[in-house]
Amino acid sequence: RLRSAPVTVRFVTNTTKESKRDLLERLTGLGFDIAENEIFTSLTAARNLLEQQQVRPLLLVDDRALPDFTGIGTDDPNAVVVGLAPEHFHYEMMNRAFR
Repeated sequence: RLRSAPVTVRFVTNTTKESKRDLLERLTGLGFDIAENEIFTSLTAARNLLEQQQVRPLLLVDDRALPDFTGIGTDDPNAVVVGLAPEHFHYEMMNRAFR
């Protein structure tokens, strides 16, 4: 019914552990008929902000989330993006992020 209504359909999540492509595969595997552009995640919001502010982030996100940041420059970071990535939360990385 939503598809035939004059509304925009979005699937929204706050997950930071996986990319939109991974979410799409999981949801279509469950029988959802959706397109990747109908998925909006907290990583989508982070990427939009990075692009708007034209900053270069240090990405403290799970490796499975990195595809959502393809094309974003990360050399000489001047911002930090934090996601659920316990493997990145150690002294060396925290020190780098604070610098």
